[in-house]
Amino acid sequence: MTSESIEVTGQPGRRTIVAAVGAAGLAVTLTACGSDDGSSDSSSKTQAGANASSSASSGSGGTALAKTSDIPEGGGKIFKDQGVVVTQPTAGTYKAFSDKCTHQGCAVAAIANGVIVCPCHKSEFSLADGSVKKGPATEALPAQQITVSGDSITLV
Repeated sequence: MTSESIEVTGQPGRRTIVAAVGAAGLAVTLTACGSDDGSSDSSSKTQAGANASSSASSGSGGTALAKTSDIPEGGGKIFKDQGVVVTQPTAGTYKAFSDKCTHQGCAVAAIANGVIVCPCHKSEFSLADGSVKKGPATEALPAQQITVSGDSITLV
């Protein structure tokens, strides 16, 4: 080998340079996503403050969904933007579930005759516990966490 060929092979290849640039970009992105004071606590406080201003009485840092009076007894309401269904199976008992059907992931679209109904293949789920009442779904809707404070329902 000549010294010229050693110099050429000693230089980083195109793939190495592209990989290094990509890694540097990823590092910059990850750094930008972090908190500027090295603590995630301040971003949590900021988020909680933003949510508290949109739901005056929640104070829990969650997303205000509805008033208890908005959820009919023996029925419920679908909150598409939050991906959640809130039900009131019995007076004063509120439950929340994912709005994604466990059969093929379609968003449930209705609450009728005491069940949550998926429009894609007509699976039906219990208002009380999200369990399957009628297939083709075989798994219950996943429970979501809510809090009820006074007359306010908040997604945690």
